[in-house]
Amino acid sequence: MSAEAADREAATSSRPCTPPQTSWFEFLLEEALLEQHLQKPSPDPPPVQLIVQFLEQASKPSVNEQNQVQPPPDNKRNRILKLLALKVAAHLKWDLDVLEKSLSVPVLNMLLNELLCISKVPPGTKHVDVDLASLPPTTAMAILLYNRWAIRTIVQSSFPVKQVKPGPPQLNVMNQMQQEKELTDNILKVLKEQAADSILVLEGALKLNKDLYVHTIRTLDLLAMEPGMVNGETESSTAGLKISAEEIQCQVCYDLGAIYFQQGSTNAAVHEKAKEMFFKTKELIAKNGSSSLHFTIDEERLAGYCQACGVLTLSSDDTSQQATPYSQIHRCMKSGNYQDIVNIFLEDNLTLSLPVQFRQSVLRELFQKSQQGNDALDEVCFKVCVCNTVCDVLQGRTVDVQFCQLFLKPSKEKIDFLLEVCSKSLHLENASEALKRKMAAFLKNLCLGLEDLQLVFMISSHELFMKLLKDDERKLLIDQMRKRSPRINLCTKPVASFYDIPASASVNIGQLEHQLILSVDPWRIRQILIELHGMTSERQFWTISNKWEVPNVYGNVILGIKDSLTRDLVYILMAKGLHCCAIKDFVHAKQLFAACLELVTEFSPKLRQVMLNEMLLLDIYTHEAGPGASGERPPSDLVSRVRGYLEMRVPDIPLRQVIAEECVAFLLNWCENEYLTMQVPLPLVQTNPYVKEDIVNDIAAEHISIWPSSIPNLQSVDFEAVAVTVKELVSYALTINANNHFWLIIQADIYFATNQYSAALHYYLQAGAVCSDFFNKMVPPDVYTDQVIKRMIKCCSLLNCHTQVAILCQFLREVDYKTAFKALQEQNSHDAMDSYYEYIWDVTILEYLTYLHHKRGETDKRQIAIKAIGQTELNASNPEDVLQLAAQRRKKKFLQAMAKLYF
Repeated sequence: MSAEAADREAATSSRPCTPPQTSWFEFLLEEALLEQHLQKPSPDPPPVQLIVQFLEQASKPSVNEQNQVQPPPDNKRNRILKLLALKVAAHLKWDLDVLEKSLSVPVLNMLLNELLCISKVPPGTKHVDVDLASLPPTTAMAILLYNRWAIRTIVQSSFPVKQVKPGPPQLNVMNQMQQEKELTDNILKVLKEQAADSILVLEGALKLNKDLYVHTIRTLDLLAMEPGMVNGETESSTAGLKISAEEIQCQVCYDLGAIYFQQGSTNAAVHEKAKEMFFKTKELIAKNGSSSLHFTIDEERLAGYCQACGVLTLSSDDTSQQATPYSQIHRCMKSGNYQDIVNIFLEDNLTLSLPVQFRQSVLRELFQKSQQGNDALDEVCFKVCVCNTVCDVLQGRTVDVQFCQLFLKPSKEKIDFLLEVCSKSLHLENASEALKRKMAAFLKNLCLGLEDLQLVFMISSHELFMKLLKDDERKLLIDQMRKRSPRINLCTKPVASFYDIPASASVNIGQLEHQLILSVDPWRIRQILIELHGMTSERQFWTISNKWEVPNVYGNVILGIKDSLTRDLVYILMAKGLHCCAIKDFVHAKQLFAACLELVTEFSPKLRQVMLNEMLLLDIYTHEAGPGASGERPPSDLVSRVRGYLEMRVPDIPLRQVIAEECVAFLLNWCENEYLTMQVPLPLVQTNPYVKEDIVNDIAAEHISIWPSSIPNLQSVDFEAVAVTVKELVSYALTINANNHFWLIIQADIYFATNQYSAALHYYLQAGAVCSDFFNKMVPPDVYTDQVIKRMIKCCSLLNCHTQVAILCQFLREVDYKTAFKALQEQNSHDAMDSYYEYIWDVTILEYLTYLHHKRGETDKRQIAIKAIGQTELNASNPEDVLQLAAQRRKKKFLQAMAKLYF
């Protein structure tokens, strides 16, 4: 090599290769700031992404004078960058759970290889050939970390991953993703080839009976010193963060158990080793506690592994382990011992340890086996179904359809077994009143559904039935059963709709009217009314109780129903529902209203809307009395329904004043004040007293606390003088500081209040421009609030710039599709309609535009809208940050275009 070339190489290797637009001084300053941050007593954890940035900078290839790409040079800058990445990982205590969640496989592979290198593990060394006991503690720990990560990565790669639907091709993104995938696959291939060695290394680590140490920021600094300055401390047993031998064993056992479990599906011996490893992990956690570990273990996943392997107790004697109900049922299904399954389910009705989904899946499997020709399983299916049904009843769930189907032909044996299950599932001495009521209701309904009076007597004379029901309840039920004639069974159909339930035979009219007054069961109410109308057609049964009151606005509509049975039924259901709502019995109120809604939906759209309105009021009351009382916010769908009611103006629908008042109070209670003063169409303002145009007169004030909250004598105030003073004051203030965005908003509000909409837009846009570098940055949300955007929307609407209205509707916290769609329907728009389509990023609005132009036959404009939809950055499959960037770009361009128009 020539002297000139040698000098050039020396200069190149010694010259720092700085990142783009970053001087060496700035780079060292960043390093010093990071050092200072990491060495604070209790610093906030730095973002793991710093590791990515440091390693990416350190691994950037260089370019020589012949423009040839060379590997990254091993110079001081790159060594510092790698050291910084290691320091961030050391600050996180080398927690693989944290690192794996945030770093890709290639980046973590690079980081751990750097750890091996700085820990004096020669490159290319086979770890299985190294004696861990003879190595320095930090070196041994580095090898363990690498091999633990290798095993964990292999296990993780075997899990199924939901395929993401690919979006439109983006060349640079696709190339980057493809490169990373190929790199990951190559690393995984190597790790799997070395899996056996990694397992041997970890198995060897279990024989270590000494504490190890992992590198900290301090030991990394010592290693980075010049060779002559190192005092040998990093080679001793006291350097770094101490990791106890038991903690190391706990981590290694867990990771080995995971790889054994993966391999054990085809190898029983390996499966047993997995079981042993998870058992040891549980023992160590129980002994030391998970809070004492430096590295966390996912105890939920460990519990899943233990369940799958049958690790049940902390006793090391496997013969003493009792199988869980899951494994017992699994064995019974395999061996065909189905009676034991019934016993397990019966016992579980008291403990309720089996999830309802598992119970249902076992029953489905039994049904499938039965349908494949195993008739002996019919009885087992019935018994398991009965156990499930009683469990459902006690937990407040509805009776399953399968129970009704299996009970179509009840027998003495079936009734006997049902009563046995009910008795064994409810210990009356310890049961709560709620459980007793649920069981009593179930047995009463069962009696009502039985045709055979002997079977009814079996139930009513049973000890459990006699203890659950009072004497008068039993007597009333038995008398009713005896007096009725045979009728169609209630369970002739799997799911009975409101009109499918048949009526029973005639009984005394007085008794039926008494039951009608007392009953809150909509199905029973209908049944009684059918029987009463079968006895006489002269009575109006909605009049038998003076407690049944329906508002006059509804009464006129209901009493206009021609069919007398339907009229009675609708009136009574609504009256009882309103009564239940008044006494806060919301459960029965909802059942009655739901039944009434189903009934009127078939013949009266007007009454259907009435019932929807009443159910909305009921849901408001239910929330305020339940979750709302403890401060829980209402669900978004309830808020939307309330808003929809306030905006609704369907002709000829009778409305109760109290519903609107409660809706407004509901919005005020939950700080939805802004909605009540939002911009709404003029016809709605004129017809809806609960939406005030106060938005017109509401002028923003920066220091609202110093303004008077009330005025004792309004007549003494000269409002015109106040208005002139405010205008002059704001104008003067803007001469002093023309770039105060809050004063500009106030000026815009003044023009808005005085109907000077073009001038108002000028100042709204100027306020946004001065605080965003002419919209090159995002306008702060406290400047362009929803209220400001809504005022800008109204300005554009009154200036007939309807496309601008639709675009601004996207700026709101929740896109106002209703206003946007209505604006786009206007055909007298004064703005250049289709030239604004490039500023729309909401695909729903673009799709509506496409439909609208197609409907109007405007082919050219439709093609422009289709072209806007087809832009790849608007694809819904894109990552959220890509979609947000697309929206920000269009916001910027639109606001700049608006500013040029109104400035």
